[in-house]
Amino acid sequence: MTEKTVSMNGSSMMTCSRPLVGQMAPQFKAQSYMDGQIKEISLSDYKGKWVVLFFYPLDFTFVCPTEILEFNKKTDAFKKNNAQLIGGSIDSVYSHKGWCEQGGLGKLNFPLISDITKKISQDYGILLEDKGISLRGTFIIDPEGKVRAATIHDLQVGRSVDETLRVLSAFQTGELCPVGWTPGQKTLGK
Repeated sequence: MTEKTVSMNGSSMMTCSRPLVGQMAPQFKAQSYMDGQIKEISLSDYKGKWVVLFFYPLDFTFVCPTEILEFNKKTDAFKKNNAQLIGGSIDSVYSHKGWCEQGGLGKLNFPLISDITKKISQDYGILLEDKGISLRGTFIIDPEGKVRAATIHDLQVGRSVDETLRVLSAFQTGELCPVGWTPGQKTLGK
């Protein structure tokens, strides 16, 4: 759930009226692009798997490809953790296709969804309404569909894919994990 707020400079944006962490993830159906194919996917397609859903502002920009390519490099690590990566922006699937095939992004091992209506971004509380784009939002969703972690960045700073993997792995232990915990280290137990 989101609500509209107005900042001190008069621009409007969307904010979460309640945090998504601990709540069921907002469901969506969206067109996606992956490996030369355009098809509709939904969050429910991945029930029983962990999902790492990440949003970026726009195709053909400067910071976004660095993040997307890093997620792509680490696809196997996410797969080993029974996690499906899904990227997305407010661009059309045809923009995603052009960016991958002619724009230098190349082949990706996960789908990029189109949030051209901006509803998904709004539902996840990351839509900058006055700019018409999404913040950099990363959501870790468990196999039952519950949001376990949400990290949201402003536009100019990219996220750490290694930190996303670390947090995913920590949640999958089912135990208490102290600051800086990494896979292979002892947890604090239950």
